[in-house]
Amino acid sequence: MDTQNTNLYSKFYLIINEIIKFKQSANLLIALSGGQDSICLSYLIQNLKTTYKYSINIEYIYVDHQWRQDSKKHIKHLINLIRTTKNQISVYEIYKVTQSELEARLWRYKILINHALQYNFNVIITGHTKTDRLETFIQNLIKGTTIDGATSLNIYRKLSNHIILLRPLMEFHRDELTWICRKNYLPIWLDYTNHNYNTKRNRIRDELIPYLNQYFNKNISNNITSFLNITNIDNEYIKQNTIKLYLLSIHPINIALNYQIIQKQHIAIQYRTIQLFFYYHFKVLLNIKILQQIIYIFSQKPHKIIKIQWHNLLINIYRNWLYININ
Repeated sequence: MDTQNTNLYSKFYLIINEIIKFKQSANLLIALSGGQDSICLSYLIQNLKTTYKYSINIEYIYVDHQWRQDSKKHIKHLINLIRTTKNQISVYEIYKVTQSELEARLWRYKILINHALQYNFNVIITGHTKTDRLETFIQNLIKGTTIDGATSLNIYRKLSNHIILLRPLMEFHRDELTWICRKNYLPIWLDYTNHNYNTKRNRIRDELIPYLNQYFNKNISNNITSFLNITNIDNEYIKQNTIKLYLLSIHPINIALNYQIIQKQHIAIQYRTIQLFFYYHFKVLLNIKILQQIIYIFSQKPHKIIKIQWHNLLINIYRNWLYININ
């Protein structure tokens, strides 16, 4: 194995081992797309298992969105490929075809999480790369996003007390994975939908990013990645302080917040604490207009009950407390 191959492999090992810290009970569910990145991921995982003699359970999973005319042949290709690793692959077909990337992603992650829960997998691994992170950031920025949306794609995410989502290729550029695939003659299935420019992400990848590289900054990928890493650390700090404030301000029995405690904090933390309260109890996110209205009422220190109707929720603000009635 030459130096470059060894360095890339060592880089992958350090990333995945630091986060998972492989144990005898590690059950890995590896999500495949069939493209270069996920095939490279399966190759690296299998080599990791063989080289370091890890006793871990591995299963692959593929979700077919029915976007391609050759999807059946593609599935057969994946099944044959995984057979060579002597592992199992589960294939899910989504018969309700959607062209929405967001809807497709929601369906895909719902399937991954439900499968992991049903079959006791504690780690879900996907093949997202540093390049994917850049594309996602630009796409979210164009649509309009917050600091949470900008930093949504990270190496590690805890989905529950028993399941983590791991993206060990997040420190790899797609070009590095291309090199690994070619070096090791990995059987990549060409996905022609990646060149459909009705999909905005494809246009960002093939047109916008190369344009920015050529005419603005050739290091834009590394610069944005550095920005996202720093921003993610800042965001985690804000999240931790939000949780602390939320725990300090909630009523010990009722579904209520003590706004006298909340309003002493920075307005950014106030917004997040209120959002956390509503999302935790009602699985809804307030729009900015309602948030601003609530914060304004807090600042007025009302001496009589103030009521705000928002959908089926009646928001009451009275005597230092914000509490909810459901219509």
